[in-house]
Amino acid sequence: MHTNTERRQFLSHFGSLGLSSTLLPGVLWERLEAQRSPRVTAQMLRDAATVSGLTFTDRQLEVMLDGANQNLTRYEALRSVRMDNSVAPPLYFSPVLPGMPIERVKRPFKASGIARVARPKNLEDVAFWSVMHLAALVRTRQVSSIELTEMYVARLRRYNGALNCVVTLTEDRAIRQARQADTEIGAGRYRGPLHGIPWGVKDLCSTREYPTTWGAAPFRTRIIDEDATVVSRLDTAGAVLVAKLSTGELALDDIWFGGQTKNPWDLTMGSQGSSAGPASAVAAGLVGFSLGTETLGSIVEPSGVCG
Repeated sequence: MHTNTERRQFLSHFGSLGLSSTLLPGVLWERLEAQRSPRVTAQMLRDAATVSGLTFTDRQLEVMLDGANQNLTRYEALRSVRMDNSVAPPLYFSPVLPGMPIERVKRPFKASGIARVARPKNLEDVAFWSVMHLAALVRTRQVSSIELTEMYVARLRRYNGALNCVVTLTEDRAIRQARQADTEIGAGRYRGPLHGIPWGVKDLCSTREYPTTWGAAPFRTRIIDEDATVVSRLDTAGAVLVAKLSTGELALDDIWFGGQTKNPWDLTMGSQGSSAGPASAVAAGLVGFSLGTETLGSIVEPSGVCG
């Protein structure tokens, strides 16, 4: 018997294809239930598409059919594992192997030294510089945070049309933070290497004042009036948030309600993985750094594809 949990998992597969807002997943599930079939058939998929008013090529239907049935097989394998309710959820992971010695003496953080840097004639030449090199420019006051922020915002506006990696520009917030950073650094209150550096965050992380969409159309205007912990901590470090960057719908793949996020080095392909926007934006020099989230290749895949 199919459970509500299995139904949610089944529907989530179609979210990765950008189809969760259509009738197709629900219609297909009802066909599966009505025929008590252990697998989705090609005819079921065609009928569901027709009822939903959608048209697909034979190749597209073939890919969807294969993916849906692979997921059903995985769910059956998961349910075959019997686990007592007394087993705690795996909320803690330790890479330390048995018998491995651990140094428990707390040592102060010591950043690696870097070569001296000089401001180039064209500020945009620093768009691809590492955070530590950008930090050296800001710390020595060769470049102000507001200059860096305006440069990166301009690049986000210029290239997002091709890359589709930005869900929301947080420009007002960024300008406020950059001005505050410049004031503090000018007064000798330097917070560290992230102080004044523009960055972007995957749109799974909530931010005050701006939508947090999870890449899903039903949430495109939803505002969670609270900063995620990681956003709050980077605020404390003095970093400047310039953009909420795209994630595949409900953190699946690179397709969200705005379309597909592209690989900057090959616009014919997507950047892949649910941290698609952060990877694309960093590779294209649109932010000083970005943050994604990792589940099953969500950071690794787009990082590899985008270089």
